[in-house]
Amino acid sequence: MMEDLESIMFTKEQLANKTKAMGRIISRDYEGKDLVVVGILKGAAMFTMDLVREITCPARLDFMSLSSYGSGTTSSGVVKIRKDLEADIKGKDVLICEDIIDSGLTMKNLFPMLMKREPASLRLCALLSKPSRREVDVNIDYLGWEVPDAFLVGYGLDYAEKYRNLPLIGVLKREIYA
Repeated sequence: MMEDLESIMFTKEQLANKTKAMGRIISRDYEGKDLVVVGILKGAAMFTMDLVREITCPARLDFMSLSSYGSGTTSSGVVKIRKDLEADIKGKDVLICEDIIDSGLTMKNLFPMLMKREPASLRLCALLSKPSRREVDVNIDYLGWEVPDAFLVGYGLDYAEKYRNLPLIGVLKREIYA
């Protein structure tokens, strides 16, 4: 799989250090609160699990699986819930954990859906953000890195369900997906 990468953007060590730093900040911000961390499947599963291990205050963990229908590799932003939360988030402090914020359309649609469930607070944590691809404004409360408009894989990010298990994040060679 490594031979399919044009370059490595973030090493395993860089990912671990960033996740640890984000966990410290989140722990401080949510101390004494009723925190529910919601990982968005499948892409954010690895990041979410690593992040939760770095959070030192009590936190519940839940997952959602979403799909947004569009043409090819682009999102329409119309969100369909494929797996909903098991936890009742009413009155809870909810932290959505996402691998990458691209167009922003999915979060633009997800946040109002979750706000109807009356959480005490709703914030967004993303490992990566591609501001050059943004179609709508999205407030990212906790961000790992801003990245250029490149096709990234690894550490949960995939192409055709492959490469998620790479322990790093790399740029996929254009000939693989073009």
